[in-house]
Amino acid sequence: MSRRTLKPPTWLPIDPYILALIGTVVLAAALPASGTAADVAGGASTGAVALLFFLYGARLSTAEALDGLRHWRLHLTVLVCTFVAFPLLGLAGRGLVPYVLTPQLHSGFLFLCLVPSTIQSSIAFTSIARGNVPAAICAGSFSSIAGILLTPLLAAALLGNSGGGFSVDALLRIGVQLLLPFVAGQVLRRWIGGFVTRHKKVLGLVDRGSILLVVYTAFSEGMVAGIWHQVTPARLGALLAAETVLLALMLILTWYGAKQLGFDREDRIAIQFAGSKKSLASGLPMASVLFGAQASLAVLPLMLFHQMQLMVCAVIARRRSRDPLEENPERAARTSGAATGESLAVG
Repeated sequence: MSRRTLKPPTWLPIDPYILALIGTVVLAAALPASGTAADVAGGASTGAVALLFFLYGARLSTAEALDGLRHWRLHLTVLVCTFVAFPLLGLAGRGLVPYVLTPQLHSGFLFLCLVPSTIQSSIAFTSIARGNVPAAICAGSFSSIAGILLTPLLAAALLGNSGGGFSVDALLRIGVQLLLPFVAGQVLRRWIGGFVTRHKKVLGLVDRGSILLVVYTAFSEGMVAGIWHQVTPARLGALLAAETVLLALMLILTWYGAKQLGFDREDRIAIQFAGSKKSLASGLPMASVLFGAQASLAVLPLMLFHQMQLMVCAVIARRRSRDPLEENPERAARTSGAATGESLAVG
């Protein structure tokens, strides 16, 4: 007889990486780095962030990104959702202070609205829902590139001193720790691109390990500074409620807004999944650079939102996969023409 194992339902994904992040937070709460250990952890975290963005640059195919510019209306729509609609809703959340959210939690809530979109999960959900996968790939890539510049600038403009003292020095740190390694990765891609592709699983572990180190350092600083006394269960519940409303509004806006703009079903799916989600992988390193000792509270809303978006979008993608396909003669003609000469295998 085979033993049955308990597994979460497929429509309710519990990201194992979220469990690792929670474990890292617990470790930081029980054994926070302080003194010399904090200095070592901080230096290692800085190096890990630089390595992370170097690998981002080395992975991104410039040719694919330029090719995707042909679908500029879709990418512009996603960018507007990510860097205009989201921030406006984040600013509207200021009305929740101080009765629902503390000023510090609202800063984190607003910061999550400023980070770029995801790539991997947007592609996965678009594929499940039978949407425009190439568009999702390019939209996520463009959003990540734009976020390296736009997220710090928007944070400096909208968060001001509440974000930990944004200044020219803070923006220079962003350039040195994020933008410079990214550009270096792009420049060296022609020589190391093959190596990065062949070892993507191992380097993926490096990515995730780097982010765990960033989280441990940020939450250790928060524990030493005593800022976690500001988060009560009631405030945490209020934050979850605010994020639920935020996600619902963006899912509605991206779907029906794209329909009003004349996009077909496949494009609307790509817009909804790329335009309604936020990147934990990009946001956490940025927060560590921008917020300093306040980073732990700043990333808490993003960590909660990340898991929420995975759970909700998984349900939506499953349901979209059962929708009847729309007839689109123009897309069918393009697909039919491309099929005759296509030689790439889809992984």
